[in-house]
Amino acid sequence: MLKPVQLGNSGLRVSQLCLGTMNFGIPGRGHQGDWTLTMDEARPIIKAAIDHGLFYFDCADVYGLGASEEVVGALLKELLPRDEYVLTTKIAMPMGHGANQAGLSRKHVREGIDACLKRLGHDYIDQLVIHRHPHGVPGHVETPIEETMEALNDAVKAGKVLYLGGSSMFAWQFAQLQMTAEANGWAKFISMQNHYNLVYREEEREMNPYCLSTGVDLTPWSPLARGILAGSYQGGFSGGSTDRSKGQDRQRTEGLYHGDHVFPIAERVIEIAAKYDKTPAQIAVAWLFHKPGVTSPVVGVSKVAQLEQLVAAVEIQLAEEDLYYLEELYRPVDNLLSIGFS
Repeated sequence: MLKPVQLGNSGLRVSQLCLGTMNFGIPGRGHQGDWTLTMDEARPIIKAAIDHGLFYFDCADVYGLGASEEVVGALLKELLPRDEYVLTTKIAMPMGHGANQAGLSRKHVREGIDACLKRLGHDYIDQLVIHRHPHGVPGHVETPIEETMEALNDAVKAGKVLYLGGSSMFAWQFAQLQMTAEANGWAKFISMQNHYNLVYREEEREMNPYCLSTGVDLTPWSPLARGILAGSYQGGFSGGSTDRSKGQDRQRTEGLYHGDHVFPIAERVIEIAAKYDKTPAQIAVAWLFHKPGVTSPVVGVSKVAQLEQLVAAVEIQLAEEDLYYLEELYRPVDNLLSIGFS
């Protein structure tokens, strides 16, 4: 059973795991359309999450081009009273071909939030995460950060959003946003949803220490490296064994994970899993809970059994020598943000 934990320098409490919902929606719609679960397929997963003490759910407007929000919003309203769950969604990514249908301008912040609320069928969002830095959205203008931060603060003051979170950006950019908010008395970010797992650890250089020193908690995305650390790829990208790893999403995975260390580390995860009589996915998530500042990793599942395994992973204690063995082969790679997009 998961426990509630405080999120950053705030009064908000979340569960030790956050359920990512990128794969809930309408099959065929959006970039993950070939491995999407319908509302009826998602219902038992969300119900199982609730039964195991998971009450923190993560969406984004771009997931299924709104379909994820429609499904998750409806299921949460069906299964739980509003004050018993924490709902996060994200804005910034392109939602259409219009000139202002992306980014973090005042116009899109306001219209994007309103559209999220309509799709979710909710009056407010517990936590709004900006999907990238205002200057990190492909094909969009570099919005002045003061414009973005004031617009976000306006949403908080209007009661449409209760808390703010950030997602993958450079540490100096995040610090700049936080200091701008502080200087103007605006709402600051309480969490950072960054890209962090056993085969991508570049965040340990600057972002993680910055967040740890300023009371911002980490809610990493892709803790299983898009299935690599769960054993979905056997020995290489050509060895995909799931709908996701064999479908169009494989190209995205190849773009995220570079270096000769990736699959040897995945093999070590399998070794350690056998030693502890656990699954590779459990070991990958357990490793994250041994890292400073990690509060609630965002996990995605397609089956109830997978969810139950990840819930159990929270209690796994890894020996120091096994942590070293898992980390030993890691080699630095280019920070993905420096070559375009993470």
